[in-house]
Amino acid sequence: MNNVKVFLLMAALTALLGAIGGAVGGQTGLVLALLFAGGMNLFMYWNSSAMVLRSYGARVVDRAQAPELYEMVDRLRQRAGLPMPTVAIAPHEQPNAFATGRNPEHAVVCVTEGLVRLVNRDELEGVIAHELAHIKNRDMLLQTITATFAGAISNLAQFAFLFGGRDEEGNSNPLAGLVMMIVAPMAAMLIQFAISRQREFKADAVGAEICGRPLSL
Repeated sequence: MNNVKVFLLMAALTALLGAIGGAVGGQTGLVLALLFAGGMNLFMYWNSSAMVLRSYGARVVDRAQAPELYEMVDRLRQRAGLPMPTVAIAPHEQPNAFATGRNPEHAVVCVTEGLVRLVNRDELEGVIAHELAHIKNRDMLLQTITATFAGAISNLAQFAFLFGGRDEEGNSNPLAGLVMMIVAPMAAMLIQFAISRQREFKADAVGAEICGRPLSL
């Protein structure tokens, strides 16, 4: 059911992109907006792990440096049927964790120092299993696709504001352009958030299976 909801939301995002593209720039404008947004998000997708670790000031650790954490990730990733991801620790007090990377073979699981200190072992396993579920479900790729569509819609909406929207006869309509600039990105963002929320629910379900103790989550 989760996958069906995501499919319907992606269909809605695609339909919105097509409608905005046709109203603003026709097929050419739609393709240009997709290429522009796709190029930016492809760069982020390919370099996400290094960029995110750098922004968090996280350090990569091995078995010798963080044996308990590393062995926990190693054991859970085996249960998930995944390659061993890079393990990192971020020097932040806020309890948090994330997974990034372009595919399971180039994935990173990072936890903050605050998380490690705050939660017990079972809860930490639940969090890590949730992040491994994102890797297993290839949610980073899905997020890149939805971000590309949402970015293209925002680009088209800005184009509509700058050059005016079109009425039913194809004439320039500045008011339509203004409305489109406000409404279209908000609609795209809401759909993007809804897809993200569905993937979080999915990661909870798969994470519970990975760790074997649902209450740990």
